[in-house]
Amino acid sequence: MNVDLRSDTITIPSKAMLSAMLSAKVGDDVYGEDPSVRELEKKLAAMFGMDVAMFFPSGTMANQTAIKLHTNPGDQVICDKYSHVYNYEGGAGSFTSGVSFKLIDGERGMFDSNQLLESINPKEFYHSPLSSLVVIENTTNKGGGACWDIGEIKNIRKICKENHLGLHLDGARIWNALVKKEEKPLEYGDIFDTVSVCLSKGLGCPIGSVLLGKQEIMKKSIRIRKILGGAMRQSGYLAAAGIFALENNIKRLADDHLRAKEIGEKLINMSFVKKVQDIETNIIVFEIDKSVKKDIIINAFNKLNILFDWHSMGTNKIRIVTHINYTREKHMYLLDSLETLKI
Repeated sequence: MNVDLRSDTITIPSKAMLSAMLSAKVGDDVYGEDPSVRELEKKLAAMFGMDVAMFFPSGTMANQTAIKLHTNPGDQVICDKYSHVYNYEGGAGSFTSGVSFKLIDGERGMFDSNQLLESINPKEFYHSPLSSLVVIENTTNKGGGACWDIGEIKNIRKICKENHLGLHLDGARIWNALVKKEEKPLEYGDIFDTVSVCLSKGLGCPIGSVLLGKQEIMKKSIRIRKILGGAMRQSGYLAAAGIFALENNIKRLADDHLRAKEIGEKLINMSFVKKVQDIETNIIVFEIDKSVKKDIIINAFNKLNILFDWHSMGTNKIRIVTHINYTREKHMYLLDSLETLKI
C-alpha cells in the first residue's frame, strides 16, 4: 500500500474525468476559439458574479497576473507573512511586477482589519512605497488549511475601498473554505476585485487555474497572460476536466476534511508529536518534539510507504494533505499505522 499525502496536487484524473476530456470540443484558444475553455470561463464567472474569467496553466501565473493588473513598479503589496504569493511563487512579484511586499504578522496566515490599517503607507509620504494591493489567501496553506472569517474579510474590503487599494483573493483552496463554511462563491465575488481559483488541487484536475474579475480591472489580463507565456492552444481538453470537477467534485471535499480531522486525532497522541494545529479543512500541520530527530520519523514512515510533506513548513513542522485519491482503504491503513507505529 502506497499512501502519498504530500499535497492535493499529486492527484490524477478519474476515468470519468478522462472521458470528459477525451470528448471535449476544442479549438485554438489563442484565437479565442476553444468552446470548452469559453464554457469553463463562463461557468466560473457566473458562479462568482464576475464579468471576466480567464483560464491559466497555473495558480502562480494567475496570481502574478492579478498583481500586475493592480500595481505599478515600485508599489507595495500587503499580505500575511505566510502568504503563498510571498513564500512560494519564486519571488515573481518583484521579478515581473517590480513590487515589494509588506508582511503582516497574522494568525495562521490571517490578519485583521486593524492590522491592515496599520500597514498602509501614507500616500503623502513619498519616501515609502505606495500601498496599492492587499492579497488574502483562503484557505491558508502555510497556516494549515485555516479559513478566513467572511465578516473580517468584509471589514478589510471597507478599508481597501476607503484607501483606494485593490483586493485580490488567492483562492487556491477556496473550494475547501466554501464547503467548510457553507458559503457561496457569489459572496466572495461581491467582495474582491480579482479572484484566482485552482482546479488542480482539491478538485482533482491535472492542471489549471482561473482568474476572475470585473471588466475594468481585467482589460489587460489577456496581454499579461501572453507575456508570461500562458497562452495555450487546444486547452479545452484541460478545461473539460475543470467543468467536470465543478459539477462533480466540490461536495466531496467534506470527505477530505473529515479524514484530515481523524488523522489529527491519532497524531496528537503520538510520542514524537509536540502539537497539532487546529484542523478545519484538508491540511494537517503538526510540530515534532525536538527530542526526536526528523530523519528518524521520515525513515519510519518511508518503510511503511507513507509520504508526508517533510520540508516546506520548516525544520520542525510536517504537513499532511488529504485529497480525492486518498481512498478509504488508504485512510484505514494510515490510521492503523499511526496506531501501531513506535518511534
